[in-house]
Amino acid sequence: MALTLKSSAFGNGDTIPSRFTCQGEDISPPLAWTGVPETARSLVLIVDDPDAPDPKAPRMTWVHWVLYNIPPDVSVLAEGIVSAALPPGTGEGRNDWNRTGYGGPCPPIGRHRYFHKLYALDTLLSGMEAPTKAEVEAAMKGHVIAHAKLMGTYRK
Repeated sequence: MALTLKSSAFGNGDTIPSRFTCQGEDISPPLAWTGVPETARSLVLIVDDPDAPDPKAPRMTWVHWVLYNIPPDVSVLAEGIVSAALPPGTGEGRNDWNRTGYGGPCPPIGRHRYFHKLYALDTLLSGMEAPTKAEVEAAMKGHVIAHAKLMGTYRK
């Protein structure tokens, strides 16, 4: 069974409802997954936007959310989940607002794509405190055993 990632708030390729953006409540969407390999020791979730600042001339990938060491027996993140409610052991990385936690879509121009990427790892990531996406990705190298992707779009 392949690792799959879904949201009850939007389908793959669909528009992300405004309540999950800077124009709404700016809360995280509900996420659920299935197919975590039995050998998984942890999960990583990264949400980013490769279309920043302008989809017609992207210059960077904007990071919206970084979670790591999610226990492999966890299969959902509730809508609007906050740090204190994250599954025990879950670590938070820094987003591109230089803070931990979720930061919703807030594109300055055009329709952007927001990739929600879930990775199953054969290890726990250690020795990190509020790491960047790049630091998490470097630590994951060689440990990804499955991955899934959910993409939503948003335009102000």
